[in-house]
Amino acid sequence: MRLEMITQTPTTAARPTPILFVHGMFHAAWCWSEHFLPFFAQHGYTAHALSLRGHGGSAGHERLRWTPLADYVADVAQAVDQMERKPILVGHSMGGLVVQKFLESHEMPAAVLLGSAPPRGLLRASLRIARQNLRAFLEVSLTLNLWHLVRTPERYGKMFYAAGFPAETLQTYHTQVQEESFRAYVDMLGFNLPRPEKIKTPLLVLGAAEDMSISPAEVEATARAYHTRAEIFPAMGHALILDTGWQAVAQRALEWLDQLPTPQSA
Repeated sequence: MRLEMITQTPTTAARPTPILFVHGMFHAAWCWSEHFLPFFAQHGYTAHALSLRGHGGSAGHERLRWTPLADYVADVAQAVDQMERKPILVGHSMGGLVVQKFLESHEMPAAVLLGSAPPRGLLRASLRIARQNLRAFLEVSLTLNLWHLVRTPERYGKMFYAAGFPAETLQTYHTQVQEESFRAYVDMLGFNLPRPEKIKTPLLVLGAAEDMSISPAEVEATARAYHTRAEIFPAMGHALILDTGWQAVAQRALEWLDQLPTPQSA
């Protein structure tokens, strides 16, 4: 499978362990190149962002709507296999659940979950989104097309960003979002969920106080499933990697990685 990878190399002394970033629904590798790739490259990491199949510059757009979650997990496995060292994994939203599924059978140096879909699935999140925007949810149900959730900048902004996010930047980001797999969404409702008891990799679990997609309570439930504590960032929406305040999220992840036992290699 031809997969797009965007890479930024360190601007300081290189650390031994690379980072692989995995995007969430409607996005692609571009969302990491805005802030997180340059931030971590500036702090010594070789930073890679993957576009899952059917996203960005990766192959598979013609089959995207019916792509199963397992194929996204296979994409992460392919990207990891191409690296000289096992990477740290960072997953946002759906990407966080993809990372969890991958970690069931692969032990990695560390992983960071940002506003991740929880191990118990997206049923509660879906019901909450339906209450917030019944029209969009009905459009999705009638067409089996998730694009209706983010079809306009207004819908996209409400779902991903906190109040007050700059309108011009929102418009720019909206031009880059895309359709998503309905099959993968169904898998995340409950048909292919992570098994936390199989995961041994150290995890950092972060969420946002104003997340309209994955609530702070769901982030905290994810952390409990992995016997750790969630950290919730105030005045931020679901797009922790793009919303105003992303620097605090990146800095916390960096500090946590610095506290891990050395060497960070595997």
